[in-house]
Amino acid sequence: MKSGSMRILIGVIMATLACLLGVAFARGQAAQTAPAGQAQRPQMAEEVFTNVQVLKGIPVDEFMDTMGMFAASLSLNCIDCHVAESVDKWERFADETPLKRTARTMVQMVTAINKQNFKGVRSVTCYTCHRGDLRPKVVPSLVVQYSAPVEDPNEVDIPPNAKGPSPDEVFNKYVQALGGAQRLASLTSFSAKGAFIGFETEQTKVAMDLLAKAPAQRTMIVHTRLGDSTRVYDGRAAWVAGPDKPLPLMTLTGGNLEGAKIDAIVSFPAQIKQAFAQWRVGATAIDDKEVVVLQGTNPRQPPVNFYFDGSGLLIRVVRLVDTAVGRVPTQIDYSDYREVAGVKMPFHWTTTWTDGQATVDLTEVQPNVTIDAARFARPAPAPRPN
Repeated sequence: MKSGSMRILIGVIMATLACLLGVAFARGQAAQTAPAGQAQRPQMAEEVFTNVQVLKGIPVDEFMDTMGMFAASLSLNCIDCHVAESVDKWERFADETPLKRTARTMVQMVTAINKQNFKGVRSVTCYTCHRGDLRPKVVPSLVVQYSAPVEDPNEVDIPPNAKGPSPDEVFNKYVQALGGAQRLASLTSFSAKGAFIGFETEQTKVAMDLLAKAPAQRTMIVHTRLGDSTRVYDGRAAWVAGPDKPLPLMTLTGGNLEGAKIDAIVSFPAQIKQAFAQWRVGATAIDDKEVVVLQGTNPRQPPVNFYFDGSGLLIRVVRLVDTAVGRVPTQIDYSDYREVAGVKMPFHWTTTWTDGQATVDLTEVQPNVTIDAARFARPAPAPRPN
């Protein structure tokens, strides 16, 4: 069934858990938590869900992102692949359907193609052929061929020796646009309150709290109808605890962990430059306005793009997460900059990814407040809704 992007969004809201392909929650499964001071091993998909036949050996957060890749590539929602009863009974996600069997075959096929032709690099993905269609097109489209191409600023290609300003020049302009290095250095923490709208709130505006401490600690608590949803990055590790998540406490790994780090350091922008080993500078346009793109790279990690408008302010970040079937993007758009303690901060941002979209509007920010270290510790598992 071909459907538009809005259908994906509605489907995620309806099913809460994005497209649990061929799985159901394992009966009696409880989140494994390590004693304080010990590293927590992230749980694998087959340890949490039943009937996982192909996507074994990957952490739960990567498994969920893989579901997002399926949704984006085929423009399907959860109950397009699962039985309709899955919406009310999570155990019904395990029921077999023809689309699930086909999906498993496709995953094995793509894995074999990449192994045999690209040395195992995920050069071919679901999206390579499907491009938002359930069935890949086999006849060329004359409309596409003779129409102006759709430019996606998130797909900007930045060659190593691109002409333009240097990374230092872009960073210096950014720092000055925010208020200058001295004022940035004087902001060491803040607490904020605001409103949150997202899939976990059923598109209803709810209250949220944000706590941040330099150089890179961040906690966001969203007060949903089913209970608090908490995201924490303590400077090294990250977790999500929420009533709508596949685990009461989910450890973030790989690109999701790096994404939590980026979210934290954007709150204290002087840290961004040192966060990446190499930088490239390019240019593109967003909403017909020219922007400068800084692309940061680290060894064995996907690149991260930072987009700056003509004034030097950061207006977008695009980061990627590696999954079992390819990379999926997360886009964060920043706007409504206001001055807090002499530093300009975004009071509005929208996060968009293959599993959903969320918007934050801050209403008040208190700078340089004392924050208990416990607020950045691993959160308690979220109670399951009745």
